[in-house]
Amino acid sequence: MLLHDATGEATVTCNISHPRPEERGPPDVAWPVPLPAENFNFARHIIELNAYRAAKIAYFDDAGSMSYAELIQRIKKFGDGLLKLGLHREERVLLLAFDTNDWPIAFLGALFAGIVPVPVNTLSTVSDLTYVLQHSGALGAIVSAPLLETFKNARSQVGDVSCPHVISVGSSEEHAEDDAFSQILGSGDAAFCGAVTHRDSVAFWLYSSGSTGRPKAVVHTHANLYWTAELYAKRTAGYREDERVFSAAKLFFAYGLGNALTFPLSVGATTILMSQRVTPDAVFQRLRQYRPTVFCGTPALYAGMLASPSVPQREALALRLCISAGEALSREIGERFCRIFGCDILDGLGSSEMLHIYISNRPADVRYGTTGKPVEGYTIELRDESGGAVEDGVIGDLWVKGPSAALLYWNSREKTLSTFHGPWLKTGDKYSRKDGYYTYAGRNDDMLKISGQYVSPFEVESTLQEHASVLECAVVALIDAEGLTKCTAYVVLRDNVPPTETLAAELQSFVKQRLSPHKRPHRIEFLADLPKTATGKIQRFKLRESAQ
Repeated sequence: MLLHDATGEATVTCNISHPRPEERGPPDVAWPVPLPAENFNFARHIIELNAYRAAKIAYFDDAGSMSYAELIQRIKKFGDGLLKLGLHREERVLLLAFDTNDWPIAFLGALFAGIVPVPVNTLSTVSDLTYVLQHSGALGAIVSAPLLETFKNARSQVGDVSCPHVISVGSSEEHAEDDAFSQILGSGDAAFCGAVTHRDSVAFWLYSSGSTGRPKAVVHTHANLYWTAELYAKRTAGYREDERVFSAAKLFFAYGLGNALTFPLSVGATTILMSQRVTPDAVFQRLRQYRPTVFCGTPALYAGMLASPSVPQREALALRLCISAGEALSREIGERFCRIFGCDILDGLGSSEMLHIYISNRPADVRYGTTGKPVEGYTIELRDESGGAVEDGVIGDLWVKGPSAALLYWNSREKTLSTFHGPWLKTGDKYSRKDGYYTYAGRNDDMLKISGQYVSPFEVESTLQEHASVLECAVVALIDAEGLTKCTAYVVLRDNVPPTETLAAELQSFVKQRLSPHKRPHRIEFLADLPKTATGKIQRFKLRESAQ
């Protein structure tokens, strides 16, 4: 429908309407989840949802707060400013920025203008950024000032013409006057009406975390953001308007984007952002200071929090709910966290390709050691190597279909065809199912075959983590001199626990007593840290490579 603003110009509204029964949309989405209108822009959707919350705080960052009125005005002005700068509809703009109040302005402002933001890992090296610049063909970049030198070094590798529009966020010590982000905001018009986009229009890209090598560019639509908020945030986790949300997972990847932008803005909640590196102490500081009710982390972070000497008293916090993704959460970590903090962790499985979590535990229905049940609106199948269904208790390949699936991998037809099969997505994960609950077994590439029998690395890892000396661990298969596959465990010990041969033997015995003998690690290697992506996923391929 068309409305007229104060200038008399027509603007397109994207109000969501309940479709007629014959138009109920994706068949796997249970009615009455409303469909987004055909002309749908997610940024406009957020603006319209929160127009009446003008005075409410939308975001806190390390420098201050931003109300919903300020957020809405800046989204419009920044979107208009990008077009005035010379960027055009559907062109890509990299978003290499820390988690501050400027990040949601940049992301949503680009969406509002019909420009395609491409969030990038702030820990990217020159080599990483060179690859992303070449692969994406981005014509613009929004870059936090401390990251400008790294970005410019990468751009010099591919030629300055590859990304002519660079917008710095904040100022550096050397160039205090440089804050192009503020200049773009200043040039924009708060009356900007935004782009008319289709719900299936390309909205943004996400680069996968690269746990198995070079990241892939996952292409998502405007409607995909809407579906994850409706199906996971509202119907599964139960985000509410009165929440304060804090995500240690950063905005540049799918899990953090949902936690700290899509979900809280879709219900009118308040979000806490943290630009600094994630540590238990930094997390505890914000849990005490802002008293969020929802906290989103990763298994490695939860383990680190439990091992910290600075664990706050339960009474000092206001946690109602915690969420975990990135890696499977072990039973030991989940149960211990709940005992100490008095708050359950909802472990879930998601991916960049599906944008967020599609299997999850639920409030009042948490079964630690499992990933829970399918999120409403998603269909899950476990298949064997020939594509047939597997029985309960049998490990199979996990397939999923749902309305938030990505369109494709950019410039990667072969990988697209091997992952996206009509409405189905082949996840690459191995799972088993019992009583409707799904239990993680490992990635396809990470599964171990010992003495002719498949072994789940996660099962061995979860058992090792029950030992009082183990902080975290990763299990991989290595080939010995005789060509036999051996189970090897890389273990990070808790503080003040010395790595000894005696302890290694004790850990091997510990596993053997609890699991079948062939699952016992043949070798234990102690490390100070495990190699991980910025999203907290263990890079097991690096462990295998280092042993060769």
